[in-house]
Amino acid sequence: MVILTQTDTTVGFLSQDETELQKIKSRPSTKPFIKVYKNFQALNFRTPKSKHKLLRRAKRTTFIVQDTAFRVASDKLHSQILRDSQWNYSTSANESGKEYNRNFCEEKADIIIEDKDGLFEAKASKLLKINRKKIRRVR
Repeated sequence: MVILTQTDTTVGFLSQDETELQKIKSRPSTKPFIKVYKNFQALNFRTPKSKHKLLRRAKRTTFIVQDTAFRVASDKLHSQILRDSQWNYSTSANESGKEYNRNFCEEKADIIIEDKDGLFEAKASKLLKINRKKIRRVR
């Protein structure tokens, strides 16, 4: 199941099926997706203890730890469908390398979740690669 919705950063596709997102985006299987967690309790791997404060306070930021990209959604999830899942793979709602096209997105999505503000393209999240000692900004 692929969901088209406004994420905490921009309009995006969410799914727990990575291969389905790869087909939609025409993306190579070697390029991983960001995992968006609903809260820190759902995070299923260890993060550097020295960076816990940074992780909890960050807004609109994606982190790469041990070659795994993740973000914790800070805003309220508007749908029961999203509240029930602990995590989803996330990607921007467009064809790889192209601009957002609502018609393309509506064709590819199984479910469309839209609130009163509608779906809009916004600035992507910051991307920080962290380990125990260093923080490097990737995007």
